[in-house]
Amino acid sequence: MIKVAMTSVFVNDVATAHAFYTGVLGFETRLHMDLGGGTLFVTVGAPEGAQPDLQLLLEPGEGPLAEPYRKGLYEAGLPCIVFSVDDLRAEYDRLRGLGVRFTHPPQEQGPVLAAVFDDTVGNLVQLTQPIG
Repeated sequence: MIKVAMTSVFVNDVATAHAFYTGVLGFETRLHMDLGGGTLFVTVGAPEGAQPDLQLLLEPGEGPLAEPYRKGLYEAGLPCIVFSVDDLRAEYDRLRGLGVRFTHPPQEQGPVLAAVFDDTVGNLVQLTQPIG
């Protein structure tokens, strides 16, 4: 069986992304290594043992491939990643209370309730909750 072990999100500042993804979104740090020269290797994951074998790499987003990709997604209004939540409206209220800027509030999109926010490091992120 093949399973996803790690996926990545290109960010414009790894340290800022780490602070946002842990301090605001509530992920836990899985790896935090200083590779020297100002380069960090940081992964986060769902807290409290949920999805213990899945990590999100906060990937430096500069460079000829990552930067146009990240910028293109953002300008098109497309999320770079989708996270699921149990109660989207409660999570929307919690994150707005922490100053997170949403580009669209919770709304039905087919079989899910979805909302999109700015992660402060160059990306749009979608939150979803299954309907029914």
